[in-house]
Amino acid sequence: MALTKKEAAGNNKFEIGFSVDKETFEKAVSDVFNKKKGSITVPGFRRGKAPRHIVEQMYGKGVFYEDAVNQVMPDAYEAAIKEAELDVVGRPEIDIETIDENGVLFKATVYVKPEVKIEGYLGLEAEKEKVSVTDEEVEAEVKRVQERNGRTVDVTDRPAQNDDTVNIDYKGTVDGVAFDGGAAEKYDLKLGSGSFIPGFEDQIVGHAIGDAFDVKVTFPTEYHAKELAGKDAVFACKLNGIKTVELPALDDEFAKDVSEFDTLSEYKADVRANIEKRKEQSADSAFEGALGDKLIELVQADIPEPMFEAETENYVRDYDTRLRQQGLDLSTYLKYTGQTLDDMRRQMRPTAEKQVKLRLALETIAKLENVSVSDEKVEEEYKNISDAYSVPVDQVKGMVEAEDIRKDLLVKAAMDLVKEKAKTKAPKAKTATAGKPKAAAKKTETADAPAEEKPAAKKPAAKSSATKTSATKSTTAAKKPAGETAAKKPAAKKPSAKKADENK
Repeated sequence: MALTKKEAAGNNKFEIGFSVDKETFEKAVSDVFNKKKGSITVPGFRRGKAPRHIVEQMYGKGVFYEDAVNQVMPDAYEAAIKEAELDVVGRPEIDIETIDENGVLFKATVYVKPEVKIEGYLGLEAEKEKVSVTDEEVEAEVKRVQERNGRTVDVTDRPAQNDDTVNIDYKGTVDGVAFDGGAAEKYDLKLGSGSFIPGFEDQIVGHAIGDAFDVKVTFPTEYHAKELAGKDAVFACKLNGIKTVELPALDDEFAKDVSEFDTLSEYKADVRANIEKRKEQSADSAFEGALGDKLIELVQADIPEPMFEAETENYVRDYDTRLRQQGLDLSTYLKYTGQTLDDMRRQMRPTAEKQVKLRLALETIAKLENVSVSDEKVEEEYKNISDAYSVPVDQVKGMVEAEDIRKDLLVKAAMDLVKEKAKTKAPKAKTATAGKPKAAAKKTETADAPAEEKPAAKKPAAKSSATKTSATKSTTAAKKPAGETAAKKPAAKKPSAKKADENK
């Protein structure tokens, strides 16, 4: 295996030639023959017993060449790239120049990382929110924990009140006529939840278990069931039972039950510290994002198109992976949303471009500032990945090369340096848009929606889902950097029909 040619073919574009010698190719052809001979039938021979030269005479000299090329080409290409000292991005275009019993000569067109110029990256200024935690936020968090630890109990000694869950039978009529879906038995309804149309739940408050009573309501004029919209209705109800949530007292015992602390004051102090930590992380992430946007503006480079294409595909694959974790897949998602794969690529392309530019900026800064990453840091990151994915460290090392981890850590260290040297400023005060009325929420209806079983309940508004992507990715090496190792082992292309015919 040898590099035979290296020529510049444009901005950040090279053509290289590389060869596979006679001995290596012959071994690959022999390996392919031995794997396939058991399925080859030749008249006069038992299946799998015909000699190779007989098979080649019958099916053509190059009958095993295609599979042999696929076997030898990836390693030959990788060796050639290493010898040519090219930092290749994207997938190469590889053609076969010649192929015969003497070996194979390949030609590859590749793109390389561009030369990047960047100045003024230290001392950038960006907004960073000053973090504070109010007593109300602490109390709200404690309240949520208190409610999660509440227990449901039966109520028998008082009438129903808001926040109770009542069990009711009901039957609705309009002008004395029952309507579809207007009746239910032993239905649990939380009073004050707003689950049913306005006025319904309020009229249950004050009734005791065993009470039979009428609830009189008017359906909203925009009710989803058109035949009921704006109509007066009467629901004959019976109250079967009442349940309520009994909250634990907010005292030291509560703190011991829900935390590692002995007193309520210690627990609240920890709650405050955790809220502050979350806010600090959020503010720091926003600050880093703002600095990243400024770095992107400083990048001067002629970036090859394959870098953007490769990163866009990374985003698409990541999204597909997340969908599969939720029991869906990309093709099904696209079918449901009426999108095409190209539509998704177009949506993700701007973010992918930002990611490519930001990484190039940080890689360049790491070089300019002589940033380094120790072997200990690499080992520490292996351990972090191992812990995060519950995979043994040795297995992680088999999946991710140390050099890829080092590159990611260098990028992270470069961003840390930019943040350290950056200046912060307070966010601009938000100005109220006085005198401008808010746009009314547009009511939407779902086509072919199933009939509502309980017309007393309000129909929930459909939620629209939007694809969100992050402008900057995490720097864990669990995923290959865009346009790097993905280009190292290309899939082999079939020899052209012309070349194959020449060797028959």
